[in-house]
Amino acid sequence: MANLKEIRNRITSVSSTMQITSAMKMVSASKLRRAQDAIQQLRPYAAKLNEIMGNLSGSISSEGLFTQKRDGDQLLIITVSSNRGLCGAFNSNVIKETRRLIEEHKQSKQITVLSIGKKAEDYFKKTDYGIGGTTLPKNLSSVYDNLNFDYVSEIAKKIITAYGSKQFDEILLVYNEFKNAAVQNVISENFLPILPPPEDTSATKSGDYIFEPDKELIVEEMIPKSLKIQLYKAILDSYAAEHGARMTAMHKATDNASELIKELKLSYNKARQAAITGEILEIVAGAEALN
Repeated sequence: MANLKEIRNRITSVSSTMQITSAMKMVSASKLRRAQDAIQQLRPYAAKLNEIMGNLSGSISSEGLFTQKRDGDQLLIITVSSNRGLCGAFNSNVIKETRRLIEEHKQSKQITVLSIGKKAEDYFKKTDYGIGGTTLPKNLSSVYDNLNFDYVSEIAKKIITAYGSKQFDEILLVYNEFKNAAVQNVISENFLPILPPPEDTSATKSGDYIFEPDKELIVEEMIPKSLKIQLYKAILDSYAAEHGARMTAMHKATDNASELIKELKLSYNKARQAAITGEILEIVAGAEALN
């Protein structure tokens, strides 16, 4: 049985860890509330705008810059992760989904991965899917330092420009969608080109839009804005999902530490009682020897 000093040190260490995980849980809960409010306010607008763009793509000429399906083999995957760990399987899930897409397309396409978030960036910079030789923005882990639409729109603008210059023929977006503090769904969706809704969709489809002042101007203004909103929504979703995952992970860690402390205290009391019993036996044995 471990001696008393070792058990006391272990209890002190676990107690200190429990205080840290409890504090991190409260911090994440506070940040989660703000992030959740932000994504819930944006989500209906982004969903409606995406629906309009999908329906509108059916009435746009197939030769449009953002609606034409290209035969090229250049594929860009935008992976949204976090800058920090201690959030369960949050980052590993999004990296795993990106790896699945790579395996699915690597036989027919040249793949590039654009990482938003330090965890994905650290992983993919060691692979052959870096963004070298492109005009894509680099070091995007700073996006979470001051997350706002203006900053994200500049990133989206560079991605749209790279697509418009035909550096890429298809762009996919991979991120964690926020459901609640305990559930985050990994989403992989099309970013470019803009595709019409499936034939069997239940969404309302309409080709009778009235364009003012004209179709070309509306499309020119609307498509880039829609893409910026789509990227901003994905990053906000991921940001809220990160704090939800971290809050849940730290809650579980705090509970586990509490259970471990109970077990260690029980072991400490048993060891202390055994030591006291041993000392009593020694005293009794000494007294018997003197007699």
